[in-house]
Parts: sequence; structure tokens; C-alpha cells
Amino acid sequence: MANFFSSPFLVFTTAILLRITFLFYGLWQDANSPLKYTDIDYYVFTDASRFVSLGHSPYDRETYRYTPLLAWLLLPTTWSTAWFSFGKLLFAVGDVVAGWLIVLVLRDGGNEKGMSMERALKFASIWLLNPIVATISTRGSSEGLLAVMVIALLWAITKKKIGLAGLLLGLGVHFKIYPFIYAPSIIWWLDDEEVGSRKFKSKSAKKRGGNGLIDLAVNFFNGPRIKLALISFTTFMSLNILMYSIYGHPFLQQTFLHHITRIDHRHNFSPYNTLLYLSSASPTTTQSSLPKLESLAFIPQLFLSAIVLPLLLAKKDLSSTMLVQTFAFVTFNKVCTSQYFLWYLCLLPFYLPNSSFLANGYYGIATLLLWVGTQAAWLQQAYNLEFLGISTFVPGLWWAGLGFFGVNCWVLGTMVVDIGSGVRIIIWEGKDRKRGAR
Repeated sequence: MANFFSSPFLVFTTAILLRITFLFYGLWQDANSPLKYTDIDYYVFTDASRFVSLGHSPYDRETYRYTPLLAWLLLPTTWSTAWFSFGKLLFAVGDVVAGWLIVLVLRDGGNEKGMSMERALKFASIWLLNPIVATISTRGSSEGLLAVMVIALLWAITKKKIGLAGLLLGLGVHFKIYPFIYAPSIIWWLDDEEVGSRKFKSKSAKKRGGNGLIDLAVNFFNGPRIKLALISFTTFMSLNILMYSIYGHPFLQQTFLHHITRIDHRHNFSPYNTLLYLSSASPTTTQSSLPKLESLAFIPQLFLSAIVLPLLLAKKDLSSTMLVQTFAFVTFNKVCTSQYFLWYLCLLPFYLPNSSFLANGYYGIATLLLWVGTQAAWLQQAYNLEFLGISTFVPGLWWAGLGFFGVNCWVLGTMVVDIGSGVRIIIWEGKDRKRGAR
């Protein structure tokens, strides 16, 4: 096994073969089973691409809630039936590219000593050799492309490629909205010390004695922060203006505004599930001066993931902070499906080597069993509801959702303590050493 992880060729070949196997198995299941392997969202993507190929809007396809870029990328699926799986192949390739970028970041280590190739491949395999990741991408979910953007953004920041990072951040937010939560962490992390500029460091050293607001503002608005903000905002707005000029208001409504009021309750692990179901069953004509639940659910979610966590943790460990931000965003999101787990799973290799879950194996195994167990309990209730027609909303589905939410909060708390403590066990090259508070 040690020889396996010492060879990038073996690891990446296995990752590719895993996805090829799932891809061909999916073709067989789609052709021979009433329970289809292909995700319903993939049919939405390809239908939208077909509308584009005919000169229409992708939003003519009902329930298409994504950027037109995705429909454009999948245009080859409209060429013939033989090309129908092109998108699945593209998403699987995205998985592998994301894994390669994970290895690069682990090997580089930012401002600290990076890992050996063997150890980096072991942790990258959490993503590369994960059958859940391979299944989701080969079923036709586009999360693999988003993982490439997020890990490439982290790589660009750690390599101080600010212009590239700005482009990736703007593209990522346009593509899926939620990566905007990384902006506060990256901006906060990009202080003079992390930038590594002697000019900035000398200026900061001279101004440490001053406490005026002007001095603080000058120190905060350094070149890299301004550059990142301008490039990311310009990229984001340019893409939006382009899409709006082509597709008009449906682009804004379906890509962005829809998520403010969406009330999806099917396949939704969120504790808001039952409340959203009740909201969806209420007459739409009912007038009320009070804001609806689906419009308020963002408040605790964004306060935690985009404000509190970046301010508390970003300067300690940027990559791990991005993980806990994403984990908090998904945990507190009013809609939480299995695909969303991939949003934080691609960042797990950066935190796990220094985590309590790995340092204390029993604690890590117990937490994993609880996470899987509460999720299985929810899925059992959902199966009874959706396939057997048994009403399990209350108490079954409600309590199962709260149990899964509670375990996620416990996991989140552990990660925050690990990162915030400033003293963690690091195991590189088989040697243990402690990192002091930074």
C-alpha cells in the first residue's frame, strides 16, 4: 500500500479507472433498470443545452437554475445520442483535476513546510478515490467543476497569484454563488505578513505605533487586497452583464434571485425541511406583513459562514477556514442535498492531517459513525415518505433532520476549536511536532 501511494501514476490511474467503471455501470443501469443512475439534474442541464442549440434561452427549460455557462459547456450533448454522456465525462475529469490541485496545495504547504508526495497523495485520495465523489460526478452533477474552481482559487492565493485568484473568485461566484463566502477570509488573510512584501512589512512596522483610523485603513487596504477585490468584482459583473444582455431578467431570476425564496423540501437534509414543506403548502395568495421563513434562513447562515468564522480563523489557517465556512454554509443552509457535501469534501484534505479526528482515532471513528448513522436515519424516513407514501414528516423526518443537524454542529465545533486553538499536532514525514500559536 505504501508503494501505491508513493506513485502519482498509480493513484491517478486508479481514480480515472474508478470513474470510468461508474460511468459504464451507469449506462448499463439506465438501460436495464427502472431506477435510473443518471441524476435528474443532468437531464435539466442537457435539455437546457438543447434549447441553446436551437437558438433559445436555457431558461426555457423549467427548473434550470444555473448560469448559462453550464448549458454552453454541455452543447456537445446535443450533437447526437452518442454524445449524451459528454457532460458526465467532463464532470469526472473535473474531479481528477481537482484532486491534482489538492496534491499541489498539500505539497506546497503555503508558508509552511509541505507534505511529502506519498502523504499528500494519501490525503488527496479522500477526494480522488472516494466512491461517493465518483458516483455523484458520473451521475451528472456538476460539483466537480466547482471543486476545480475552489481548489484552484486556494492554490492561486497560496502562490500569491492575486490576479488569477481574482478571476477564479469572480467566476466561481457567478457559477454557483456560495464561493463568495471565501472573499472575507482571503481578504482578511492577505495582510502584509502573508503577502510577504518587504515594502509592506517595513511600512507596517513603522505604523505599528499609531492607532489612528487612517493608519489602520492604510495598513488594511494593501495592494493585493485591492487587486483581488477589483478583479473578482469586475469578472463577476462582466459575466453577469454579458448573460443579462443575452437572456434578460430570466437569467437574474433563475440564477440568483430564485435562491432567496426557494422552498425545495424534497431530498433536503436541512432542519428547515418540514417548515419549507408547510410553507410550500400554504396558499400563495396569503398576504402577510411578516417576512417568510425562506427569506430569513440566510441570516444565521451568512452571519456564521461569511462574517464570524473568517474574522476568527482566517489568519490562523486559510485552507481550513474555507473548509469550516463551507461546512457551516451547508449545515445551516435551508436546502441541503448530498451533492452539497462535495462542496466541503474537496477541502477536507487540508484540515484533516492536523485534526482531532485523526489525532484521536476513536473520536474520529465515533464521529464518522454518528454522521453516517444520523444521515441513514433521515434517508430511511425519506424512503418511507417518497417511495412508500407513508407520512413521516412528524415526528420521524423532523427528528431525523434535527439529529443530523446536531451531529454536523458537533463536527463544526470540533473543527473550529482545532483551528482556533493555534496549537495543533502536525504529522509530516512520520514525525510529530507541535505548532505554536500564530
